[in-house]
Amino acid sequence: RSKSLIFVTKNYLERGLMRDKNFFKALATLTGTIIGVGLFSLPYITSKVGIWTMLLYFIIIGAIAVLTNFVYGEIVLRTKGLHRLPGYAEKYLGKWAKGLSFLSNSLGLGGALLAYLVVGGGFLFSLFNPFFGQSLLFYVLALFLIGSLLIYFGIKSIARVESILLILFFVVLLFIFQRGFSLIETPNLFNFNPTYLFLPYGAILFSLFGSSLIPEIREMLKDNPKDLKKVIFWSILISALTYLFFIVIITGITGQNTTNDAITGLKNILGDGIVNLALIFGFLTVFTSYLTIGLTLKKILWYDIGIKKNLSWALACFVPLIFFLLGFNNFITIISLAGGVFLGIDITLMILIYLQAKKKGDIKPAYSLNLPRLLIYSLILFFILGAVYEVYYFTT
Repeated sequence: RSKSLIFVTKNYLERGLMRDKNFFKALATLTGTIIGVGLFSLPYITSKVGIWTMLLYFIIIGAIAVLTNFVYGEIVLRTKGLHRLPGYAEKYLGKWAKGLSFLSNSLGLGGALLAYLVVGGGFLFSLFNPFFGQSLLFYVLALFLIGSLLIYFGIKSIARVESILLILFFVVLLFIFQRGFSLIETPNLFNFNPTYLFLPYGAILFSLFGSSLIPEIREMLKDNPKDLKKVIFWSILISALTYLFFIVIITGITGQNTTNDAITGLKNILGDGIVNLALIFGFLTVFTSYLTIGLTLKKILWYDIGIKKNLSWALACFVPLIFFLLGFNNFITIISLAGGVFLGIDITLMILIYLQAKKKGDIKPAYSLNLPRLLIYSLILFFILGAVYEVYYFTT
């Protein structure tokens, strides 16, 4: 009996440890993906609209992000097989939805990869050009080559890198805070220009959504699918708090001199040493998201469109690089359109898919939402109006 008890206890502990390991790996992967290039636009926007406006946006869009990611999580849990958004759209809405979803999803994710190349390559250039020379293009290609190799080998290699880099990311952020805390001036956080009142929308939306990776997270949590909801909630909350922490540090120090990329404006105040640390911090956040978003786009092309695996990888990685070479390099414009327009279309489709998955899903999910119809249609209207605004803002 004692041996049996020991065996059962050992088995229970091993299962518990494995569950915790998978949970934290999934949490690190999703959080590391959410915390990406959008981060660097937020201090500049805060210098225009003030911290209270940004806080209000974070509360509203953060709540919407949690809710709509829960919606997508339920779709994933209700459906058999490996799919991404275009696959779910075809299954539950038809071919027209698959086509629209593929277009918006690919443009949105491809735009994100392009933004990561622009900013990540720029950070590498600022870090290493003083020592080794070489052009900006050289460092963009270096990021591209390393990232593409990791994307090729899949989620396991990326999950390991994600966990390590996320830890390093927080270490560097805390060091910047320690060095710059005494230089923060609180009046810098409270400037408000009504002209920029709606500017935060696209950037914050882009910065908080990690829905494209939820099918990957389900794979990582396949033995404990109920944990998906917790991973989504905590990933978005940790990301939002990290963004606000970063905003307070950067905008508090640089004020109206905050630059579009947040980092280069620190140079005249903190000196080269701390700016180099900030550049390392920036590169870490960009690189981790580049890996996971690249993998997601590859799998959309592979699983949902039916393109061969290696060609899917090549399209996901090389097309953003080609656009960079053609001169598309304004990252603020790129992320605003990717977030406000293409992501808005994706989320609208997610909500419509959710309504059908409730009726036609293959399996009973680990959790089930019961959303009022008024809330569902209000969300659809919210994202449609947001997309229209972003198109208007960047074309006028």
